Amino acid sequence: MSEPTRAYRFAVNVTPKPGILDPQGRAVERSLPHLGIAGVSAVRVGRRVELTVAAANEADARAVVDRLAAELLSNPLIEAYAVEPLGEAAPAGVAG
Repeated sequence: MSEPTRAYRFAVNVTPKPGILDPQGRAVERSLPHLGIAGVSAVRVGRRVELTVAAANEADARAVVDRLAAELLSNPLIEAYAVEPLGEAAPAGVAG
């Protein structure tokens, strides 16, 4: 008998690796004085992807997310990623 499937929510935060040129971050940083904001530096701009994964347990769901983050959502040569668990979602297959 197979384990029941549950739905797990995750966020994948992707940012440029340290030392990699970040033109968006530089543009934000150059705009700060025009807004009267001081004391902010080292701005890095990335992206966040939120997703739900149906799996037997959180470890299996996390493995899927780690693979997606490494192989699809980030470029391992120039970007780093961090996976953030967001908790269990409504059971898979249950309409809301």
